Amino acid sequence: MTASPADDGPVSRAAVLGRPVSHSLSPLLHRAAYAALGLPGWSYDALDIGAEDLPVLLAGLGPEWRGFSVTMPCKQAAVQAADEVAALPRLLGAANTLTRTADGGWRADNTDVAGVGTALRAGGIEQVEHAAILGAGGTAGAAAVALASLGARQVDVLVREPARAADLVRVLEVLGVVSHVQRFDDVSAVEAPVVVSAVPVGAQPVVAALGWRARQTVLDVLYADWPTPLAQQVEEAGGHSISGLEVLFWQATAQVELMTGQSAPIAAMRAALDA
Repeated sequence: MTASPADDGPVSRAAVLGRPVSHSLSPLLHRAAYAALGLPGWSYDALDIGAEDLPVLLAGLGPEWRGFSVTMPCKQAAVQAADEVAALPRLLGAANTLTRTADGGWRADNTDVAGVGTALRAGGIEQVEHAAILGAGGTAGAAAVALASLGARQVDVLVREPARAADLVRVLEVLGVVSHVQRFDDVSAVEAPVVVSAVPVGAQPVVAALGWRARQTVLDVLYADWPTPLAQQVEEAGGHSISGLEVLFWQATAQVELMTGQSAPIAAMRAALDA
């Protein structure tokens, strides 16, 4: 009888990998899930590696390794190194999850899309026609798919350099979504009612200084030092801000299910995060 991913077994290992990863809350969430699911043989660590190290790492791992949460700068490398690539990472060119296949290879998935979409729905957004994305990195692509799944037909893209938005515009075109790319310097206010900010910490002063208005909902994918300057400005203007901690949480629940084959213990994972 073949063992399923959820079988305890002597040792089953997983980890978050990227650089840096010392700040990651993924170990907290995944370990809480394993405890709640009754998987004493499962462990979850943090591995600090760069994108160039990923293929060598995967090639040298034993069968006890079941999965990885992948963060920057390894998300593109995960797609290139995987033996099997699901539809979402193929579209986005980025994966945040690697899991063992039945033949011992690696499958690339992207749960960031589920994380963004569920965070927006939990924040009261059931449907949207016009949205905006700040930034054009890997998380911006996941935000584009999530917004399209909520009905978005127009997405304004605000970036420092329009040329850097080419991949994001391509994703939106594939999704049948009209995009308008603008420089931050050319915009005084964000008009879309729903906004996802995928800019790094260093760009917070730029996005916080934009004009914000009442009844806007803004999801900031950052979660450290919450509220961020952007979240503060949105709330002061009468809008609603959603922390990136929600994205982290919901994408992690999806990862737990992919890695273990069991339903994620939502309550236990939430309790660990809240604590």
